[in-house]
Amino acid sequence: MSKYYYLIAGLPEVALDDGRRPYTVADFKAEVMPMLSATDRPLFSCFFLQYDNRNVLSMLQHAETAWDARGTVTRDEAEAVLTALKTEEALPRTSLPAYLVDFMREYLQVAEEGREMDAVVWQDRLSARYFRYAMGSKNAFVSAWYELNLNMANVLTAITCRRHDLDRAEYVVPGNETAELLRTSNARDFGLGESLDYLPELMRVAEETDLLMRERRLDVMKWNWLEEETFFRTFDFESVFAYLLRLEMLERWATLDAAAGEKTFRSMVGALKKGSAAVLDEFKRNHTK
Repeated sequence: MSKYYYLIAGLPEVALDDGRRPYTVADFKAEVMPMLSATDRPLFSCFFLQYDNRNVLSMLQHAETAWDARGTVTRDEAEAVLTALKTEEALPRTSLPAYLVDFMREYLQVAEEGREMDAVVWQDRLSARYFRYAMGSKNAFVSAWYELNLNMANVLTAITCRRHDLDRAEYVVPGNETAELLRTSNARDFGLGESLDYLPELMRVAEETDLLMRERRLDVMKWNWLEEETFFRTFDFESVFAYLLRLEMLERWATLDAAAGEKTFRSMVGALKKGSAAVLDEFKRNHTK
């Protein structure tokens, strides 16, 4: 495992509550990627696949959104793969991971058959593929990080579904045994009391009615997890990756708007009172990590 003494020693300290952003995610990627070993570079790139996912899904759905340059794949490269899939020609050389190419193929097949699937369903399918890919990482820290995120998002979704009498199986993103229990268990703790040590704290967070405060508390949980998991890995790749994850949190909080968050929360509550699941879908699209 490579050591990054000079890189990590030169990184400015960051804290979730001070709001400072010494780097943007994009700048950190550009500066750090060339310094990483050939083994660690693909692990680092795994983080940026989330932007590729959004880009490709928007392209498939013909959404008029700007291409997020934080991804690893250009629009031209993605369009070349899409064209090859449509014409059943040999795929061009691509940096797109296999799970994303398979997803594009599935999307085209469903469209060709004339079947209609909700945008949220497609997002969940892509998320499930991404989490399986990331959790399959040979690096235990990277794998554990993505499983933590999947579990936290799914627990909150399952609690919301139970509270409003919605079918958990339709909303919990599959990917591991925890997800399966959340989709099927009728126990108060979904049968996870002994396997998720952070479950009690997460269930308390679920009671938070202020949307932005809930997001803040979730990020505090994740920030603390990163601190604990890298405590004895000061100069390892894991600390470089954890720094990237912290920067992403700071960047996201810099763009959050309190008024917009309050409006989203009030809309969600109003729709759920009418028995509508549509706003729950919107909530998942905007706030599932």
